Amino acid sequence: MKRIGLFLATNFAVLIVFSIVLNIIYAVTGMQPGSLSGLLVLAAVFGFGGSIISLLMSKSMALRSVGAQVIEHPRNETEHWLMNTVSQQAQRAGIGMPTVAIYNSPDINAFATGAKRNDSVVAVSTGLMQNMTRDEAEAVLAHEISHIANGDMITMTLMQGVVNTFVIFISRVIAGAVSGMNSDEEGEGGGNWMMYFLISSVLEIVFGILASILTMWFSRHREFRADAGSAQLVGKQKMIAALERLKVSQEPKLEGSMMAFGINGKKTLSELFMTHPPLEKRIDALRRGDHL
Repeated sequence: MKRIGLFLATNFAVLIVFSIVLNIIYAVTGMQPGSLSGLLVLAAVFGFGGSIISLLMSKSMALRSVGAQVIEHPRNETEHWLMNTVSQQAQRAGIGMPTVAIYNSPDINAFATGAKRNDSVVAVSTGLMQNMTRDEAEAVLAHEISHIANGDMITMTLMQGVVNTFVIFISRVIAGAVSGMNSDEEGEGGGNWMMYFLISSVLEIVFGILASILTMWFSRHREFRADAGSAQLVGKQKMIAALERLKVSQEPKLEGSMMAFGINGKKTLSELFMTHPPLEKRIDALRRGDHL
């Protein structure tokens, strides 16, 4: 879950910065918010810009956020096993060899991210290696490899770009109407810039939260697909065993954005805002053969 959490957090931060820049552009150039075509173009540029920047930064940010150590030359049997397992699975999935990293954490967790299928990273926690059997860990790695092979981060970026564009566009259309900043037919406009800025900023936050329901739905959907991909790579029973291990484990304890890259899914306010489906549903889907 950590990959998605950092991606969304970075995207939101970039979006806020771009929103401020957009207001400055309006003020300096005299462009009127009521010009729908111009507003839509700018909303698309800034909306997709935020998600693309988030994607390009995802690999380095994810590694830094957990203090992961890239394995360049395996130093022990565990690291040798990790490198060999990831290499074999990547070949079977038809992707380039990912960077492999390990980080110190008691949580049973793993993540994969990257802007390209052939330039990605797979990282696992020490807690996962210590608390899972090799078969279970193999299934988790296959789950992350499937995320890369499915191009989930690219698809998430495109979806987030569309969502950002409409959040910016609709927020500013409404703010322009309320504050009187919409231009008339001659391109002249009046109104209160401060009111426009405040209203548009509040609406972007509100609409952004509502739009996250869509992105969270896709995040849950891609987890089922990655589980199915793992089942195809290493066998259904191994993935079920890994999920059952997570179900009975007291780890991980982190919630929300700190778990946005991992393999576990826990309820927050409601299932609509969950990045991962409940473990029971994932296990049931594998047993039924859904998405296989």
